[in-house]
Formats: sequence, C-alpha cells, structure tokens
Amino acid sequence: MSDLKNHKELNVYKDSIDFVVWIYELTKKFPSVEKFGLVSQMRRAAVSIPGNISEGAARKNTKEFIQYLYISLGSAAELETQMNIVKKLGYYND
Repeated sequence: MSDLKNHKELNVYKDSIDFVVWIYELTKKFPSVEKFGLVSQMRRAAVSIPGNISEGAARKNTKEFIQYLYISLGSAAELETQMNIVKKLGYYND
C-alpha cells in the first residue's frame, strides 16, 4: 500500500477529527445525568472513527486498512443511532 498517504493527510481523517471536536462540544450541553450514558457512548463512538482510520493506515496493508475503515463506518452508524435518540429526547435539533 505504498501509494497510501499518511493518515494525517487523508481528508476523511481530518474531517473525522473535526467531527470528534463537534461531538464533544455538543455533548457538553447535555444534562449531567447523561454524563455516563449518552455522553460517554457518543464520545467513544466518535473518537473510534479517526482512531480506526489511523490504526488501519498504520497496518500498511490494503486489506487490513479497508477492514478498519469498515470498523469506522460501524462506529459512525452507532453514532447516527445515538443522534436519533438525542433528537427524540430533545437534547439536539438540526
């Protein structure tokens, strides 16, 4: 996978870092009762997205990198579900 850029150069990685920051800012506004519930779950799911992108890129093997991208996609789907819950609870509106 010699043609793969360093993960820090990948737009998806950069965007996912920005997304983590946004999730942290958003969850700061949640009720304190959610500190160990949704806040914790959402932050972990968000952080795992760029974490898995960088870990997969470090493997230097295309097949493994793709596997880690799918793991990141799973974390994004988990976070999407959590955002749906957050909206239903009235903690966030589009």
